[in-house]
Amino acid sequence: MFLVCLVPLVTVVLGVFNLPGFGLGANPVEELIHRMGLWGLRFLLITLAITPLRKLSGWNWTLRLRRMFGLFAFFYICLHFLVYAGLDQRFNVSRIIEDVLERPYITLGMTGLLLLIPLAITSTNAMMRRLGRRWQKLHRLVYVIAILGVWHFFWQVKLDIREPLIFVAILTVLLGFRVVVSWRKSRQRRLLTQGNRSNDHTANAR
Repeated sequence: MFLVCLVPLVTVVLGVFNLPGFGLGANPVEELIHRMGLWGLRFLLITLAITPLRKLSGWNWTLRLRRMFGLFAFFYICLHFLVYAGLDQRFNVSRIIEDVLERPYITLGMTGLLLLIPLAITSTNAMMRRLGRRWQKLHRLVYVIAILGVWHFFWQVKLDIREPLIFVAILTVLLGFRVVVSWRKSRQRRLLTQGNRSNDHTANAR
């Protein structure tokens, strides 16, 4: 699976060398930025899909892949930024800052990248043990990051928005699933609490 996750990078490298079937088109820098960002977003959504898939299918082994998918999302999003900063802006810090401040979709993308950094740093087992319950709270930022990433993609596309809308639909389903599961758990807890109180009242009456 690790090698499969590297396939997008391999295809990009082959495109850089302009091999038949892997060309980057008339604007290779723009195409590189687009491909890296797209794969980063795909891996982010794949990471979010692990929990619903596990709960619906019972495939608990998929949890072992979640961390790897998340780190590959971070990897490709970093490449997305580096291609933009290096090849497009020539590491001109003032121009990059100007873009971040003046272009809302770049502001969203940069915010998502910055929020991803602490998640990547704390992805090890040692950090999970050290942070305890705080680790889970911190990694809930992935929901915000996914929203920012899809929003960034949607705003960046100027004409054909069909592909961004697909990402919006997928993210809506993935987050909606979590909302429904959370609501059901909360409802079950309330019913259980009410049942316990009812039993206590009955016992006291006797």
